[in-house]
Amino acid sequence: MNTAGKPLGTAPVPDLPDATWALLNAVSAVAQAPLTSIAERQREALLPLVGGTALVIFTEDCTGRPQKKAGEEGIISRVSIAELQGLRESLADGSPWLGEAGIAAEPRQVLAVRHMASNALLVITDPCLDMDAAADPALKLVQYFWQLAAQRIQEKVKDAPPSYLLESRAASAERIRVTAELVDQHSTTLETQLAALRSSSLDDAAARSSVTALTAKALVGLRTLSDRTADLVEEPVAKAFERLREDLRPLTRFSGINVQFIEPPLSGRALPGEVAHAARAIVRGLLLAMMEQPEVRRVRAQWDCDGENLLINVRDDGLGALSADAPSIGRLDRRVQALSGRMQLDVMAGWGADVSVTLPLDPPALPAGDVTAWNLAARELEVLQHLVAGKRNRTIASSLGISENTVKFHVRNLFRKLDVGSRTEAIALANSHGMR
Repeated sequence: MNTAGKPLGTAPVPDLPDATWALLNAVSAVAQAPLTSIAERQREALLPLVGGTALVIFTEDCTGRPQKKAGEEGIISRVSIAELQGLRESLADGSPWLGEAGIAAEPRQVLAVRHMASNALLVITDPCLDMDAAADPALKLVQYFWQLAAQRIQEKVKDAPPSYLLESRAASAERIRVTAELVDQHSTTLETQLAALRSSSLDDAAARSSVTALTAKALVGLRTLSDRTADLVEEPVAKAFERLREDLRPLTRFSGINVQFIEPPLSGRALPGEVAHAARAIVRGLLLAMMEQPEVRRVRAQWDCDGENLLINVRDDGLGALSADAPSIGRLDRRVQALSGRMQLDVMAGWGADVSVTLPLDPPALPAGDVTAWNLAARELEVLQHLVAGKRNRTIASSLGISENTVKFHVRNLFRKLDVGSRTEAIALANSHGMR
């Protein structure tokens, strides 16, 4: 049959049920969700399937905000990292788990799924499911949506823009500050209890011994929680490098190029989480750029730490065709600059390319950029600078020679003038204006 010149018709749109279109729209929303709203999009997708009062995502890939939450405020405002970590450790694989767990300081029925590739955790409280119905078809959809969301988080963190890195660093510092305050407060309370229970004026030796043991255990748990929170925002340099090797293993296995990894000293200083994530992304980008060159047979990647900076060196044995003007190198350089780092590219024709990157482990010092539009008084600006440095109200008061109540007064004024609702938001906004 001669079909030359016959216009092609438009394929008919499938006549799918409304429920199917709703499901497809939900998949699209989760797949395109930014990190700031991925919990909300995940909850919207799963609510018709399993119900639930709240949804919590726990991921250590996001150092500034390891919890992403949506649902009832009474639950999402009280759920703790320790609860989520304990639940995650009880899950042996990536299969959906239905049961009772302590969430937001209360035993609740929960649906939990662990993403094995990233170790992230999804928790839905009070799901509308039969706890004995492990084969419920809805669970397969939950698992599918969670795999999609967890992979989305990994991709977004790897490609995090400069603004995300700055906000992550600010949020990490604020979380450490808040945890330190809680540790100080509860440690004082528990230590006072210990002193009272050990007093000779209490003659019930058995009760005193029992309560002393319980209180001592609570102190250890509280200190452990503080250490765990610090671990979330720092990563040992050797562990961070090992994660880099694991991430690149599929790429290096089939490339035909000999990739050599020179490990950092085990005693090197721990890396802030956002520095570790950025460093892995930078090395990955450099390897891809070098592998695209002709006649590259070997690439060497090396990390070192001088106590103040992470030092990265990546070099190849190609023809020296890598250009600083290449779009891929420009993108990597912007990522380096987002963390106040430096990147140097040396190319020798016939000998290959050598790229050195220096990433500071600490935020750069003050002063800030142009903040005149905020109309801050001199004392308010001083308080804001101390907030950015991660100091608590008590420490700020001591440094400035004012009362703690006066510090709180200035903080409230800062919130109003900066139009923010929390210390974390204030610090992130100050960071975006150059305050470190």
